[in-house]
Amino acid sequence: MKVRNVNPIYPEEAKTAGVSGVVILEARIEGDGSVSRTRILKSIPMLDDAAAGAVLQWEFTPTLLNGQPSPIVMTVTVNFTLQ
Repeated sequence: MKVRNVNPIYPEEAKTAGVSGVVILEARIEGDGSVSRTRILKSIPMLDDAAAGAVLQWEFTPTLLNGQPSPIVMTVTVNFTLQ
């Protein structure tokens, strides 16, 4: 379960260009609930860095395996919508 969410900062150049959409990432969640690394699975080049930067700041409740905190890999999506 996510306990800390950080929204991405929409890059100005992407806003100006009218770029929006969904970036899909693979994130490694460590035993303490922190995100240690990400990997882009579905890219929007102008938005990838903003998405990864936000996800790296997210925090989750630790995942327990046999009662012990364990790292996991999960897929996350970051939506960018122009308003």
